[in-house]
Amino acid sequence: MKTEKKIKLFLVDDDVVFLKSLEIEFHQHADFSIETFATGELCMTRISQNPDVIILDYLLDGIDINAMNGIDTLDKINAFNPEIPVVMLSAQDKIDVAINCMHHKAFDYVVNSETAFLRLQKIITTIFQGKKMKKELDWYMERM
Repeated sequence: MKTEKKIKLFLVDDDVVFLKSLEIEFHQHADFSIETFATGELCMTRISQNPDVIILDYLLDGIDINAMNGIDTLDKINAFNPEIPVVMLSAQDKIDVAINCMHHKAFDYVVNSETAFLRLQKIITTIFQGKKMKKELDWYMERM
């Protein structure tokens, strides 16, 4: 019998209550392997695990005002492995913030609201549908 590999998800947010609620939501809806981090620096200490998806807060200065912000963390993740999809999450409902995240190669940007979790679920589904299609295309191209 084939066992499915769990999706490895990193959650990075300085709001520990929100971080825990997000972790609980993901565990209730799917069988994820989840690691949580309160700062970008902590996330980067484990980045060699190559998570399948990272959900990253935009500001990250609630615990340590000198902590690396989300954009700096995103840049470091992309420098390590640009294939790791990073979804930026923020309470900031400003188009210039979203555009800035996309310029720094975020996979997507989600405003932290009552519908944020549903949106994150849809984005993760899209990421894995794309990866599956890429694998199928690679398989097909190898046989041509």
